[in-house]
Amino acid sequence: MNVPGDLRTDVHARIETAFRDAGVTGYLHATDIDNGRQVAVRADEPVVLASVFKVPLLVAFHRQAADGLLDPTEPVTLRADDRTSGPTGVSVLLDEVRMSLRDLACLMITVSDNTAADVVLDRVGLDAVNATTAALGLPTTMVDGGGRHLLDTIFVDAEATTFTEVWARLDEPGMIGRLRALDPLRTSHSTPREMTRLLGLIWRDEAAPPTECAAMRRLLALQVWPHRLSSGFPYDDVVVSGKTGTLLTIRNEVGVVEYPDGGRYAVAVFTRSLLPIAVLPQADAVIGTTARLAVESLRRT
Repeated sequence: MNVPGDLRTDVHARIETAFRDAGVTGYLHATDIDNGRQVAVRADEPVVLASVFKVPLLVAFHRQAADGLLDPTEPVTLRADDRTSGPTGVSVLLDEVRMSLRDLACLMITVSDNTAADVVLDRVGLDAVNATTAALGLPTTMVDGGGRHLLDTIFVDAEATTFTEVWARLDEPGMIGRLRALDPLRTSHSTPREMTRLLGLIWRDEAAPPTECAAMRRLLALQVWPHRLSSGFPYDDVVVSGKTGTLLTIRNEVGVVEYPDGGRYAVAVFTRSLLPIAVLPQADAVIGTTARLAVESLRRT
């Protein structure tokens, strides 16, 4: 069921205005997890997942745990000289680390740890992740590699060895178009609608057995970034769970907003800025703004 036509037109226009004022192209899907009402803005266009790929990876991990294909408590040793670049978690540590697979899964969601995600992906298997999305009815969703693979494609395409060099060359004519990491047809991708479907499956205990879905919801609720989706819902009694994704011109977040009256809404917002800018607060903020507009529209109906 969709939002009634007049309300849908109004919220659609307000969301488009918000995206435009923030200087981004936006893609959004929001749905009531329990009754299927929805708000959609370019919801079926392919989008770059960036670190949002860690959500389908998390689902595949917990499905394998439920099937006994892996032991989530299995300890893993991460050597100091074998880390994926990243600004958080194990990626920034200097010494050898030993922790369980499930704690690595925790870090890959809560602080978007690239090293942790790559270790989990190596254990689960790329083919298994894509088999999981297919089995869950997400035909457009495809993960083509982890954080190290993503960074390698950027360095190769930009003919650079560091992100400083990449940023210095982004203004070169044609550079953005050369980067596979920014092309949804050549990197890990999905659609906003498929991401809200995946979240709905997790929240309805349909993505895996109930205990595994509960574990996933716990991790998504622990994500530490407050400046995107959750910025649109600054209320003590509203719970926002989610996962961000950030890459050069890309800023995303998918998540679930839960109200004390039992209302729960899956939201996926993907944005692309017109220019490569390292810090763009208005692009972060518009994710929360447009999510609030969509959810409030759903609650009015």
